Amino acid sequence: MSQYDPLIDSAAARLGNALRQQGLRVTAAESCTGGGIAEAITRVSGSSGWFDTGFVTYANHSKVRWLDVSEEDLLQFGAVSEPVVRAMAEGALEAAGADLAVAVSGIAGPEGGTPDKPVGTVWFGWAVRDRGVLSQCRRIQGSRRDVRAQAVLHGLEGLIMELEKLARAR
Repeated sequence: MSQYDPLIDSAAARLGNALRQQGLRVTAAESCTGGGIAEAITRVSGSSGWFDTGFVTYANHSKVRWLDVSEEDLLQFGAVSEPVVRAMAEGALEAAGADLAVAVSGIAGPEGGTPDKPVGTVWFGWAVRDRGVLSQCRRIQGSRRDVRAQAVLHGLEGLIMELEKLARAR
């Protein structure tokens, strides 16, 4: 159990409530979180009403195959990059037929960091059907477990923010 679990549970419940109220469906495309966002969403009772598909595309060839990420972007920018996470979010949105998507790709550590992309570098993408993709890079401190848990939490919080924008626009 992580110290972040209560925060993750709360965010997942808030997300589910907002999705239910707006009649929308969500999906997740995950790399460094290894399915943690989908797991948090499906901890909420009734989640089959707003979630039916998630993608854990840990390997680059899986990002290409399942999410239509371009091999050129992976070669040029690497998996932990803005172009790749944006493509992951768009690809998940289309593949799942969802209304919103979150994508996460990062370096959870303890190995794998570089001077340009140290351990804890995580890119996020949030896609909303017919509204484009918002992306953001965060540098998260802590152990591998901490980086992954904080990435799950931030991914969920970003989805909630996107839902709040949609509600205001209606």
